[in-house]
Amino acid sequence: MSYRVLAINPGSTSTKIAVYDSETPVFEEVLRHTPEELAPFAGIIEQYDFRKDLVLNAMASHNVPLDSLDCVVGRGGLVRPVPGGTWKITPQMLEDLKDPTRWGRIHASNLGAFIADAIRKELNIPAFIVDPVVVDEFDDIARISGIPEIERKSLMHALNLRYIARLCAKDLGKPLEHTNQIGVHMGGGISVAAILNGRIVDVNNALLGMGSFSPQRAGALPIGDLLDLAYSGNYTKAELTHHLSKTAGWMAYLGTDDGIEVSRRIQAGDAKAKLIQDAMCYQVAKEVGACATVLKGKVDCISMSGGLVYNDLIVQTLRERVEFIAPIKLFPGEKEMEALAMGGVRVLEGLEEAKDY
Repeated sequence: MSYRVLAINPGSTSTKIAVYDSETPVFEEVLRHTPEELAPFAGIIEQYDFRKDLVLNAMASHNVPLDSLDCVVGRGGLVRPVPGGTWKITPQMLEDLKDPTRWGRIHASNLGAFIADAIRKELNIPAFIVDPVVVDEFDDIARISGIPEIERKSLMHALNLRYIARLCAKDLGKPLEHTNQIGVHMGGGISVAAILNGRIVDVNNALLGMGSFSPQRAGALPIGDLLDLAYSGNYTKAELTHHLSKTAGWMAYLGTDDGIEVSRRIQAGDAKAKLIQDAMCYQVAKEVGACATVLKGKVDCISMSGGLVYNDLIVQTLRERVEFIAPIKLFPGEKEMEALAMGGVRVLEGLEEAKDY
């Protein structure tokens, strides 16, 4: 039996939608939002009606009747920390997604649950989120930072990492729960995760935490020098936060976060561009090695996903440093829409039980 699923993935300036008939894509579209279109709204949550109408109009333009859906899945936003999996959208979840105090902000992905819930109510069908960015499956030992005032937190590309782990397990001919993997996702930010028996038991904080620098983010920094920067008087807290998460890494060294542009410069003989790219790979490789120690050397495979995996030089540089640990499987780009849809399909097919939030 085939199940029709609508997946909704809101971003800051776009809303991605896709319809799947079980594993077969029906259509996928990116709905772009200009600054002028978003300007009238006071905040993210206030964009709900605007974005919902765009989703419904896109469904109609692709001749997909709304009542043909069996379930709808929204991108998981900044909910409370939860284990990985498919989660039922509940009133408490929606209240948490409207509250900026837990994570200090409301992200556009929070809207996915609101739009999915509205369609659920209209059609009386199930609605879920899948593997939000705040998936937290850490063992207690991984939470210890070095001072009691700070606890290591799980914040990563959870949706893509967990779905790629499922694909790798399928390739290995094993259930996900019987595999140990290291997942590497490389885009504007970089996540490197230790996956023990299907659980992400450790990962660098991919926004403002440890780990490699990336095209946009600073990654781990020497503490003393960071304190000097913070108290230099050159930045407010908000300005420094933005710098470390949006204009650091490649942006700070090379003035671009575009992988194609950096590759062009390297091919043209730009020694600085090559050094910075090599340094990023060096740091990613160190994170992979650290994850191998978390898994006590028992690693079935290393997966690499994200836009930077299209870069053959980056992949080759990483291979030279980490392939001795385990075989490498490549998944260029991201599979977020497929991951969302398949989360709903697994529940409808009885392969996974949706969790109560």
